[in-house]
Amino acid sequence: MKKFLLILSFFMGIYASAQEELKKDSVVVDTVKYWSVVGKNTLMINQAAFSNWVGGGANNVGWLAGINYNLTYEKNNDLWENIIILGYGQNDTKGLGIRKTQDVINLSTNYGRKFSKSWYFSLGAGLQSQFAAGYEDGNNPEAKKISNFMAPGYLNVGMGITYRPNDDLTVTLRPTNARWTFVLDKDLQMAGSYGLKNDGDSSLLQFGFLGTAIYKLKIMEDIYLTNTASVFSNYLDRPDRLVLAYGALLNLKVNKYISSNVTVDLLYDHNQIEKTQLKQTLGIGFAYTLDNGVKRSDRKDSQWWIKK
Repeated sequence: MKKFLLILSFFMGIYASAQEELKKDSVVVDTVKYWSVVGKNTLMINQAAFSNWVGGGANNVGWLAGINYNLTYEKNNDLWENIIILGYGQNDTKGLGIRKTQDVINLSTNYGRKFSKSWYFSLGAGLQSQFAAGYEDGNNPEAKKISNFMAPGYLNVGMGITYRPNDDLTVTLRPTNARWTFVLDKDLQMAGSYGLKNDGDSSLLQFGFLGTAIYKLKIMEDIYLTNTASVFSNYLDRPDRLVLAYGALLNLKVNKYISSNVTVDLLYDHNQIEKTQLKQTLGIGFAYTLDNGVKRSDRKDSQWWIKK
């Protein structure tokens, strides 16, 4: 939890500093016109209380906090996209104690150089992990530990091509991609755990193909669906064992500061467990959206802002 608050404070500090600089220097304001910044900060709260309720139930209270930012820089033939997704949540149930309900770190960056309409030669990296330990029995600290911060952690670095016709669709194909699996918790460094070859190993290197896609859809007014998908094949060992991931985020906006989110995540990774993994969350609470008003789809050329 301390790691989450530290990282969240770091990014909020950067944003506050950037805003202060914009006020001081009008020249900087012009350069910022090349940036498209869209982000959402959320705090979801849920609670249930029971007293002499024949139907039964346990008093509980929970919370979930997160940030989701997309920062895109475009000038002439250069396109640089950055995604920051951080989330953490807990639920305190009477008789069971505190349990983790959400835990995600997802950071990625991708630079592209246009060679044809909507097509870019690209180079990028991505990091996925979690903040806190996970346990076999519903995150019960008394149960067997199965995961922790950077255990596993995944780092992808590769190059290929990116197709981005508008703000709503991005597809990246990397036929050359290095994928490191890190297991930095010594208690989990056992042969077979997350694909490790030997006891005491802290990392595993794979090399193969990585494909990713993001598709955003406006279902109706104030209802949006964001789909993400990825596939990885390891050329060096059993390329038929694909690592498949799909995520859906349904956002229902109530007003400027209140919204509801429904998430569904599916994952199949043979090195983790030979079963399909499923995670689903539902929450309603406070949300603040940051949008600097710059939309790539509205631009006619790289100097569009000068004509305004």
